[in-house]
Amino acid sequence: MTTESSIEFRQVSKQFGENYAVKQLNLTIQAGELFVLVGASGSGKTTTLKMINRLEEVTSGTIYYHGQPLNELPLRQLRLQMGYVLQQIALFPNMTVGQNISLIPEMKRMPVTEIKTRVKDLLNEVGLDPATYQQRLPSDLSGGEQQRVGIIRAFAGQPKVVLMDEPFSALDPISREQLQKLTLKIHQRLNSTIVFVTHDMNEALQLGDRIGVMQHGQLVQVGTPDEIAQQPANEFVSKMFASAQTNDIYGVYLNRLKVLGYLEPLTASDQQLPVFDSNQTIGEVLPALQTHGAVRINDEMALAGKLTKEQLLAFMINFKNK
Repeated sequence: MTTESSIEFRQVSKQFGENYAVKQLNLTIQAGELFVLVGASGSGKTTTLKMINRLEEVTSGTIYYHGQPLNELPLRQLRLQMGYVLQQIALFPNMTVGQNISLIPEMKRMPVTEIKTRVKDLLNEVGLDPATYQQRLPSDLSGGEQQRVGIIRAFAGQPKVVLMDEPFSALDPISREQLQKLTLKIHQRLNSTIVFVTHDMNEALQLGDRIGVMQHGQLVQVGTPDEIAQQPANEFVSKMFASAQTNDIYGVYLNRLKVLGYLEPLTASDQQLPVFDSNQTIGEVLPALQTHGAVRINDEMALAGKLTKEQLLAFMINFKNK
């Protein structure tokens, strides 16, 4: 992630009649960042997302896109630079999987050979064999498969920005977790700026480089997952974080333990410990913990610390008492 600004809101408001959906929003999203907007229904997060690609126009204030006022850019040019993933997947039903993925690259007049290679690479990236899936229609796919295609279609045209509006909220927990991991994997490889909207603080903590918490059309806090967890700006943010607990302790992400300070510093003697990613769960790490007594935790391709059996037990006791 760079420090270059990708999207900047300056005193942006959006009204519907007399009501403010978004009020005096000031926010800078950095290029290459996975930024999550989280809030309850009606908080203004989806309206904020839609103003980025001008599905909704601002009432007042200015949005800047790589330093240029958004409303000065030709609309078609702007939208060709952005991918969009919705909860309602909206694949074109009369087009094959390959044709759906190729659509934006073709509109951008990318070379045919490059498009074909890109379609195959992206399908392989999400575990869908091109020989099997490329000629299928969306109706031949499961819900999870359709959503995978929807995600890679958004990235196929090499967009600078990808907007994701609650894309996983209708999926079962297993599919949702798989697609969260997939989103992180694609983001790390392609380094596009992602603006992700969710009502689920657990999802926000799992995905976001930074998180913006919205309430009643206003941004009440912006920070890293650690900052949100350890220094909530107000009672609303604190309650949102508390509500992110899952009832299934084995489904808790290791990132949660990192955020809450349960990891210990690494020492020279830890070199042989197995490594797990922070987007894996307690259930996945338990067998290795039982064998080795501790494991190393990798966060965004850098080692964040080690988790010991004793620290996990302390977390589990606190979890049970909440």
